[in-house]
Amino acid sequence: MRLVVVLSTIALVVTAGAQATLRRGTLTGLVMRGPVTPVCVAEQPCDEPAANVTLVFTRDGAAAGTAVTDRFGHYKVRLPAGWYAIRRPLSGSPDRRLQPNRARVYVGRVTRVDLSIDTGIR
Repeated sequence: MRLVVVLSTIALVVTAGAQATLRRGTLTGLVMRGPVTPVCVAEQPCDEPAANVTLVFTRDGAAAGTAVTDRFGHYKVRLPAGWYAIRRPLSGSPDRRLQPNRARVYVGRVTRVDLSIDTGIR
């Protein structure tokens, strides 16, 4: 009897771990912000990496995950598969300055979604 309980417990742990792993995917990408100057010059970039930006990934109105960009503007987040709205914490929903503001996570895959933030400088 004790052996059956131990084997059943092990089977449940392995199954739960496999399901948790298989149902998730990863979003990764680069976040750029711009324009960073009122007048863009041909020899100088008009945008730059968005460092230390917090991104909130929501599904059905509830936050499902967050990511903070590194100093080069890169982010990475692991989420359950599905469609997500993407916004910044203090922005409204939807975040019109962040494009695209939706992304899809695929089971067991890494999907690259590069984002841009419109600074509003004109």
